[in-house]
Amino acid sequence: MLQFLILVPRTLATLSLLALTLSLGTVLDPVVAAQGPSGAARAAIPRTSDGRPNLQGIWQVRNTAAVDLLDHPATQGGRPGWSVVEGGTIPYQPWAAKKKAENYAARTTADPMATCFLPGVPRIMYLDHPFHIFQTRDAVAVTFEWSQVFRLIHTNGTKPVDGIEFWMGDSRGRWEGDTLVVNVTNHNDKTWFDRAGNFHSEQLKLEERFTLEDADTLRYEVTVEDQKVFTRPWKISMPLHRQKDTERILEYQCQAEASEANGAFERDPKTWFPGR
Repeated sequence: MLQFLILVPRTLATLSLLALTLSLGTVLDPVVAAQGPSGAARAAIPRTSDGRPNLQGIWQVRNTAAVDLLDHPATQGGRPGWSVVEGGTIPYQPWAAKKKAENYAARTTADPMATCFLPGVPRIMYLDHPFHIFQTRDAVAVTFEWSQVFRLIHTNGTKPVDGIEFWMGDSRGRWEGDTLVVNVTNHNDKTWFDRAGNFHSEQLKLEERFTLEDADTLRYEVTVEDQKVFTRPWKISMPLHRQKDTERILEYQCQAEASEANGAFERDPKTWFPGR
């Protein structure tokens, strides 16, 4: 257990999350070779002791979806990139397309993340920050470098709560063969999908699919449904890549960085990590 703990960011929030996930079930063996009728094509995928794909580890995107889900040129502070949306368009209703354009025009201040509000799901998954997945028999926990946000995905059959809206939604998962399928409901209407102003309402429903393509590539797919904003469901897809050059995620505190940048906060050498 000591060896496991030193791989986790040494922050109170993350250690509390670790205690929570451990209370839900014993952490599974880190790597067990794939066996059975799945065939040689899946043999390199790491598996847990009960045969599930082992998603544990540190992952990160290599795209610019957080800037704009669609094809986009370079902008100040944002690299150019290709669309991650199936079909290359987001099917807004007419009123919502107008609202999206207004969001884009005011994005430098209107983006909720510009003032350090939580990114929401799925945006948190493709920020340019790594995240760490932990896996147990009853839950999958994800800790993020960005402001120590975390997600707890229950996989033990429990149902979402009623009547409560969350910045990060309410995640309930199940296994379909080798794919972890996560339904995320109970969103608020205050988060965006990206910096370009793509948005949703409180009626947002997501179905995420996590599939290991090989030991170091995790396919992330999201089907988006919001009858208040879109004319039909639409889909996001991208690979996530295993990070092998670090043993744990570090810390990026959005509000602290903003306060330091505007002069409202000064580092205290007695408590501030000085670097290497």
